[in-house]
Amino acid sequence: MIAQLIGKLLHKEPTYVILDVGGVGYGLHISLYTFDQIKALNSCTLLTVMQVKGETSTLYGFYTIEEKSWWFHLISVSSIGPKTALTILSSLTPSALHKAILSKDARLLTAIKGVGAKAAQRLILELSDKAQKLDYIQDVAFPQPTENKVDQDAVMALTKLGLTPKVAEKAIATVREQVYTPLTLEELIKKALQPHPVTN
Repeated sequence: MIAQLIGKLLHKEPTYVILDVGGVGYGLHISLYTFDQIKALNSCTLLTVMQVKGETSTLYGFYTIEEKSWWFHLISVSSIGPKTALTILSSLTPSALHKAILSKDARLLTAIKGVGAKAAQRLILELSDKAQKLDYIQDVAFPQPTENKVDQDAVMALTKLGLTPKVAEKAIATVREQVYTPLTLEELIKKALQPHPVTN
């Protein structure tokens, strides 16, 4: 089992990176939270989880042990798969997710693409005890908007999170119709993951 990789970042996308470790390129699926931590780096260390389904192996990468732990907590809940877990961690930082579970904020959870009312209640019910054992004292903010013209990359990232190309394109178009200020790729994806994007 591969638990950690240290290497040079050959390729970086908001939801996917290729890490060169001793001349071998490992492709890892990541969240926007992890991308935000590593996007300015040339090399990094990622905690990893490998999932094998049939003949397909998928690697997931996490910048912090907190995020990796929450990913495991999330996929332990019925109806929450690996991609949905990454979507949740792309919408909320680990500490923000921790606070949402503790405060039973179902409204915040259902604002995440792919998380319905029943799934939100299930997350709160099944993870409350685990959340009470954790202690976060600092939140990590996502970057502020600085540019736009990233629609194509955003659609690609959303499809890797599980949306169909048609749904992803519609979500991006909806954001563009309502938000007129420049957006970073991460911010555009985050807004597209919301059921009803809110105007700035």
